Amino acid sequence: MSAAEKAIYDDLPDGLVVADADGVVVALNPAAERLLGTSADAALGRDYRDVLPLTDDQARDWWACTDPYGGLPSRTRQPERQLFLDGGRELLVTAAYVRGRDRRVERLVVALRDTHARDRIERSRANLVSTVAHELRSPLTSVKGFTATLLAKWERFNDDQKKLMLQTVNADADRVTRLITELLDVSRIDAGRLEMRKQVVDLPAAVRKAVAAEVAAGEPESRFVVRELGALPEMWVDPDKLHQVIGNLVENALRHGEGTVTVTLGPERDGAVVTVADQGVGIPEAIAARVFNRFWRGGDRRAGTGLGLYIVKGLVEAHGGSVQVGPAPGGGAEFRLFLPAGTPSFL
Repeated sequence: MSAAEKAIYDDLPDGLVVADADGVVVALNPAAERLLGTSADAALGRDYRDVLPLTDDQARDWWACTDPYGGLPSRTRQPERQLFLDGGRELLVTAAYVRGRDRRVERLVVALRDTHARDRIERSRANLVSTVAHELRSPLTSVKGFTATLLAKWERFNDDQKKLMLQTVNADADRVTRLITELLDVSRIDAGRLEMRKQVVDLPAAVRKAVAAEVAAGEPESRFVVRELGALPEMWVDPDKLHQVIGNLVENALRHGEGTVTVTLGPERDGAVVTVADQGVGIPEAIAARVFNRFWRGGDRRAGTGLGLYIVKGLVEAHGGSVQVGPAPGGGAEFRLFLPAGTPSFL
């Protein structure tokens, strides 16, 4: 094996074991050494089956089942499988066959991956499914209950009672719509498929709109303070996503904070800064870095989906901005949002 080939193999993040036409191991990169608990010196020159004693979940010898050197000459690879080493360690294994003109295997290349990353993804998906199921159950139960009651006993209720029930159904339908929107946003953020439709936006008006929405929902107007610290540059942002970001930060301050919610905005560099501060107990420094992770709920496991701040971070970064959290000047937590002025874009 050439030095160039070895350098490429050594830089790969996945484990790689390469055997020649006789099944003798000729390469073992550092990632494979870590996964197999061996060294290249101990593995080179040995039979691939001794270096990689793999079995499936039924304890069957995987190499006996696949027969890489004696199987079908048309086969070029084995799809990824979950297999086990002698000690019980799980690995995700993929094999590729490099064949010559006579279709005989000249080189067997086996890629190895740890299952920890996959397990984390599966746990994350399980958490997401559990959260969605929990969040959908309550509003859908309410919608079903009220609609069934109205259909069965319409004549027994007066207009005020009917109106109250329908308002409750409408509010619960809004909760379901918002949850679906959050899930779609998470999917687009993870896939890098956010569509930005920028236009000139009046940032102070967007802040006042977010505050007005909370007042309309029942929060006292006296609980909010909005401060403008100078003229802002012309801001090109996606208005819908901006409204979602500011609304999430204000709602988060109300839900997890206490006292007055102060929203301050002003110019900075070639953009604008918006801060949202409350007067609650704040966020301990030890967990401040985790508040933008999925499912963070500030210690209250019943408070929403825990996706709001994750979405905020994704939307802000899609604009080329940044969002941070730290202690507010008067106590509590302060979220600091920077948005560049931006340029017209439909990307």
